[in-house]
Amino acid sequence: MRVECLHEDDMMFVLNKPSGLLVHRGWDNAETALVDRARELTRGGTAHPIQRLDRGASGPVLFAKSAETARELSNWARAGYCRKDYLALVRGECPERIDIDHPIHRRLDGPRVEARTLARCVAVAQTEPRHVSVICARPLTGRLHQIRRHMKHANHPLIGDGRYGRGDLNRAFRERYGLARLALHACSWRVVRPDSRTFVGGLVPLPEDLSEPLCRMGFDLDDNRLPRDLQGVLDQLVPRLD
Repeated sequence: MRVECLHEDDMMFVLNKPSGLLVHRGWDNAETALVDRARELTRGGTAHPIQRLDRGASGPVLFAKSAETARELSNWARAGYCRKDYLALVRGECPERIDIDHPIHRRLDGPRVEARTLARCVAVAQTEPRHVSVICARPLTGRLHQIRRHMKHANHPLIGDGRYGRGDLNRAFRERYGLARLALHACSWRVVRPDSRTFVGGLVPLPEDLSEPLCRMGFDLDDNRLPRDLQGVLDQLVPRLD
């Protein structure tokens, strides 16, 4: 499974995780994890993931090159200076603006804690067996499965979500449109470097296993396999990382 490096500097690097690959071994004894690919890029074979990304999701994952940098970036991330925005395909016609402030479990067996997600509807398609929407979501807190759980709470579960979605809809979209994965992709990332306070980041095109089904549903994507005017939608999400 090919893994693209989106960025590398003296402190960190960012890998573009494909759907189906674990970030690191924990709940599953998979033969290969993203951290294995990350270690190949570092001197001495060490790599420290700073962010999580669900196995079924795709997109950028930030790694530190040393334990000291990992501690610094982890504190930086908790302070809000590392951000990812997501595209998701959800059931139904979503409102233009979504603000979900609903406590969820930090861990599956832990207590509920504060959690908030902001989102905007990007486009709606009249598909069979029902309407679906592409949304752009920004989690303001980092809880387990936060976007998936919040969208289920809002009665707009993600398509392709085997845990929080609808099995009948997942099967229908797999058979009709070839969507055989979780419809969640981190489309934008941005990090403020702790040493210089300068930004690094960028947009990440949808992988073909998600962009092609979306095109079959009638969604309009640009040459980078992203919804048109995505940057305009991202600019309307607040708070911004300044």
